[in-house]
Amino acid sequence: MQISTIDYALLFLATFAVVGALTPIARRIAISRNVIDAPNTAHKTHKEPVPYLGGVAIIIGIGVISFAAFILRDGTLKNFWLETSVMGPALVLGVIGLWDDIKNLSPLPRFIAQTIAGVFTSVLLISANTVGTPTSSKFLDAVITTLWIVGICNSINFFDNVDGGAAGTVAVSSTALAILAFNGDQYLITALATVTSGAMIGFLLWNKSPARIYMGDAGALFLGVLIATLTIRLHPAAETKWTSFATPILLLAVPILDTCVAVISRIRRGISPFQGGRDHLSHRLIRAGFSRPFAAVALWILSGIFALCAVLIPLTHLLMEETIVAVAGITWLSLFIYFLQTSDT
Repeated sequence: MQISTIDYALLFLATFAVVGALTPIARRIAISRNVIDAPNTAHKTHKEPVPYLGGVAIIIGIGVISFAAFILRDGTLKNFWLETSVMGPALVLGVIGLWDDIKNLSPLPRFIAQTIAGVFTSVLLISANTVGTPTSSKFLDAVITTLWIVGICNSINFFDNVDGGAAGTVAVSSTALAILAFNGDQYLITALATVTSGAMIGFLLWNKSPARIYMGDAGALFLGVLIATLTIRLHPAAETKWTSFATPILLLAVPILDTCVAVISRIRRGISPFQGGRDHLSHRLIRAGFSRPFAAVALWILSGIFALCAVLIPLTHLLMEETIVAVAGITWLSLFIYFLQTSDT
């Protein structure tokens, strides 16, 4: 199945328009149903109540456009199951996230659901032989895939802590992913990454600072599973196994950095990693003097730099791609050390 550049542009614009139009409707419903994120705990940084349910608009937009495009463009049973293997687990986690937004679940049920989704997705990918960079062991593939999906799912959820931060970063990562997949003739990944990018930019119209709506756990968990699955299905055109493994990590380097800094910061202070706090990258940037809008923009730029490294890998020769990965790795480690040395609260 081949898709033209115009088709991808239409997918982007359609999802942008649908999510941009649905988000204010979701906002009104959230206000009427009192599905509100009130600044009633110490780790909340916003001053006025902000409605949730932005994730519902994201889920509907991505789901409707991607399946409608499939029906209109292809319609074969094989490709339907390929798309469902990506969208299905993400939709399930999105529903669980919505339940959490409304009922405020404890961390344990969410973690159990994420793990089940990770194991289920791993089995699907391995049985269909669609892991982008497999090892020689199916068991190892299953472990890596499950850990990746659960880890990224939590990273996107953790990263949604400043107006526009998560949405903008996922937009950057999915755009870079679409470029990589397009250059590698991986049409399904390109299409879904393009749809995701369009949805994020449409949502940003309402989520940028000052945010009028949040995506909530529904959006964060849905996007976490979706972007994790797409990146691990990507087959990077890299010269070596280790630079190939580095590609999805580079695409999501900043959410991973944020999670590592927050979790280690909490562990060394003797508190639960799942406890909310003002110890994320955005909070540290704000304490360093950044405004809330510019803290989000700084995270987008940083994500763009790492994503550009991922895009450049297949365009260069062996020595250069190894140099790119090494420099990016040293930069990531330097940032990790720097942020850990800044104030935790």
